[in-house]
Amino acid sequence: MTSTTHTTTTAKHTHTYASRVFALETMDVPGDTETILRGGRHLFPLLPQAFEGIRRVGVIGWGPQGRAQALNLRDSLAGTDIRVAVGLRPGSTSAADARAHGFTEADGTLGDWLAVTADSDLVILLIADAALAAHHQEIFATLKPGAVIGLSHGFLLGHLRSSGGEFPPGHGVIAVCPKGMGDSVRRLYEQGAEINGAGINSSFAVHADPDGRATDLALGWSVALGSPYTFRTTLDSEYLSDIVGERAILLGAVHGIVESLYARFRLAGDDETTAYEKSCENVTGPIARTISHEGIRAVREGLDPAGRDTFDRAYSATYQPARDLVAEIYDEVAERGHPWSEIVNESVIEAVDSLLPYMHARDVAYMVDNCSRTARLGARRWGPRFQAAYEQIAYPTAELPASEALLAAFDTHPAHEALAAAAKLRPSVDIFVA
Repeated sequence: MTSTTHTTTTAKHTHTYASRVFALETMDVPGDTETILRGGRHLFPLLPQAFEGIRRVGVIGWGPQGRAQALNLRDSLAGTDIRVAVGLRPGSTSAADARAHGFTEADGTLGDWLAVTADSDLVILLIADAALAAHHQEIFATLKPGAVIGLSHGFLLGHLRSSGGEFPPGHGVIAVCPKGMGDSVRRLYEQGAEINGAGINSSFAVHADPDGRATDLALGWSVALGSPYTFRTTLDSEYLSDIVGERAILLGAVHGIVESLYARFRLAGDDETTAYEKSCENVTGPIARTISHEGIRAVREGLDPAGRDTFDRAYSATYQPARDLVAEIYDEVAERGHPWSEIVNESVIEAVDSLLPYMHARDVAYMVDNCSRTARLGARRWGPRFQAAYEQIAYPTAELPASEALLAAFDTHPAHEALAAAAKLRPSVDIFVA
């Protein structure tokens, strides 16, 4: 058993935490350091210690995240005395699929959501945001004494604050938030059976810790999901950064870029299929792979002189209209001061390593429609705004000379250093999408 303590300080946050179970590492980021946990299947034998006091984990919901997390937790905890059960609402159409994946009423691993809640020591709430807003009080009232509430998104905190509610006293409240859609969480976990460390990065937060075991429990949950590395955040910060990431980059901006490129290729004479393939390939092809493995600056550095000139003019033309929209989104959410891990994971790593492979394999609509309800709504609201900005402002000015000042700022931006630090923790595997 290893005990380590690290302190991480940013402009807004101070992170000091210790683990009695896992050895933590320090990651250098621009102007600071952050503490992270490097995951891997070699840590699975430590899970019983991390889950101390937990004998039953209830996963409430069977959407993309519910399915993935229930399966990953069950597989990772196999051979221990910790059981994973799935709780569904009466009449849920997901019951048949849960049974097909081995969760059954006969062995007590599938049941009514409130019954599973009442019997569980860790209750992970993965139902849709709207259902969580409508039914969280029923769930809270059913919790056994001392049970820990688990979340994978800060939505409930935002809802409670807006409605004047609060989490029930006496219960731990933790979050483990994978930086990818549920299908990615499961597929990369399965690939990790052959390549240790394959998975989706996660953030974790401890919102309430009445018995002092919440940090190790959250870290253990993240390890059991297969996260290559886990970084600390707060439930507030995760909720707000998630909203910004979804609207500004992961979905809204990508949706707007693809739609604007598609229209541009069609006007240039391409048929529908060719235009669609070219519009997606501009985002999901070699550019995304280069960003994932080498960072954003490497995209420009890998181009020949003609390609670099095109990059420079395109970057100069699109920077200001895109920045204006991102600033508007940040002002609406009213959040600043995120740690670098949160910035690069929410804004870049989640996009290129989780979402874009699905857009490449299936289409942009599939990628958007298989994210959360709040993500879908954000994409539908902001996607057209980005599309209009590119079509009306960026494309008409793309033939103008590049801005040397913008390019100098791009080349020296600290985000490149932060991405390089994160890339050192990247497993040597890309997600496989059938």
